[in-house]
Amino acid sequence: MGTVLVTGATGVLGREVVRLLVARGVAVRGLSRRVRSGGAGVEWVVGDLVTGEGIAGAVAGVEVVVDCATTVGRKDVAAVRTLVAEAGRAGVRHLLYVSIVGVDRVPIPYYRAKLACERVVRESGLGWTVLRATQFHDLLLRIFDVSARLPVFPVLGGASVQPVDVREVAARVAELVGEGPVGYAPEVGGPRVRPYRELAEAYLRASGRRRALLPVRVPGASGRALRAGGNLAPERAVGRGTFEEVLAERFGDR
Repeated sequence: MGTVLVTGATGVLGREVVRLLVARGVAVRGLSRRVRSGGAGVEWVVGDLVTGEGIAGAVAGVEVVVDCATTVGRKDVAAVRTLVAEAGRAGVRHLLYVSIVGVDRVPIPYYRAKLACERVVRESGLGWTVLRATQFHDLLLRIFDVSARLPVFPVLGGASVQPVDVREVAARVAELVGEGPVGYAPEVGGPRVRPYRELAEAYLRASGRRRALLPVRVPGASGRALRAGGNLAPERAVGRGTFEEVLAERFGDR
């Protein structure tokens, strides 16, 4: 296999993908917006997907691109368009885009942008793969860390999540890199569908905090979609790592 470019290589998912590919002996090029050094087996390049600066050089000589980068809203779509255009000019064989379960069912702006990014990838003319995953444990931890600083702890009323270990998603990405373009790959979901409130309570117990829980009902079509499970993939509960295991890693045994 030729060189693999990983965008978002310093992010939660990108770091794990880079680590696994290097461990498999793959030539990895990591894209960053800042100059980086170190990292055995990784060639770091500087580029900005939003402005396009440095992207032509980043994709030069690359066989596979794994897009783990994310921005916000329309910038996300513009970034993918830039990546697709430069990858096409460079003769990239395979573009693998990591997306989110439910982007076609839950009409929140971030998900709509991800769905638009998927469309750009599909229509790119490149060999492509899209892998959708449920929410990472890390995302829930970040949300709960912020919520715990408030006088009351907001929880999504009537909503459930299916958190998955980012390392398991990265392992599937690494496998797909070696398989070649497959279109839409089977989704990756966490081991269990859990009420949001239940996970919030588990976080508070593990962190040793006490907070009153405040149910928040998301209005409109987005709220209805979340309460209906539009963000879930129970039929693809292939992950094994649990939220409690992540809490134990983070806070120890309390």
